[in-house]
Amino acid sequence: MLYVTDFRRPLTAPWRVTEIGAGVVEFTPGAAHLRLPAGLTEGYHDAQISDYAGRADFRWRPPARMTVRAHFRGDALRGTAGFGFWNHPFVPGERGFRLPQTAWFFFGAPPGDIALAQGVPGAGWKAATLDATRSAFLLLAPTAPLGFLLMRVPMLYRCLWPLAQRAVGVSECLLDPALMHTTHEYRLDWERDHITFYVDGAPIHRTPSAPRGPLGFIAWIDNQYAIVTPQGRFGFGVSRVEQEQVLMLENVRVEGLLD
Repeated sequence: MLYVTDFRRPLTAPWRVTEIGAGVVEFTPGAAHLRLPAGLTEGYHDAQISDYAGRADFRWRPPARMTVRAHFRGDALRGTAGFGFWNHPFVPGERGFRLPQTAWFFFGAPPGDIALAQGVPGAGWKAATLDATRSAFLLLAPTAPLGFLLMRVPMLYRCLWPLAQRAVGVSECLLDPALMHTTHEYRLDWERDHITFYVDGAPIHRTPSAPRGPLGFIAWIDNQYAIVTPQGRFGFGVSRVEQEQVLMLENVRVEGLLD
């Protein structure tokens, strides 16, 4: 199975465009511009393309590969943005919430603080995975209230959080933010027991585990933020967008690989 577009022709199924609030997806020959305009002071705004309409459309399992050529515009990015695989834990119009699975290149701006990988800041441009469906995490979940209290003791956090991090399948690598504003090729190879991330063909991170899937492909930019920390800090909200911010995609290729 192979889906590829260089945006030189109109998108056809399974590609799907989503625009929420003032978010806009615009096309020029050879590029898709996922844009949030300047001056957004309230509400949620999102511009994205994906290869699914609902969870029944999730088609990707390992082994698979994603390759995206992209860059960002905007000096003070807000909210979140990125591209890769996930399971869209909450889909409007569908029942229930799913525990998240992700494998992607992800950007989060302050006040967002998703600090799940020890030694990696909670905000920034990252290669990242998470799999909250792992049995090890489900076994630990009932102890979460006590765990949040213990993680507030620095020594216990240093000693115990790596165990929880492995249980939830979190593995992250912080990328140079300067990469975001020039065009680069981002790739991830999703194997059954690990994922390898590449920038311009050079490996930059290999995870010790991988989500099982099925997952869908998404590329997006929005003004939402989340706070999730081992010490029990949680929060969600939206940020003001004072300057226009754009994720420009020049090429997207998603393919299943042979074992």
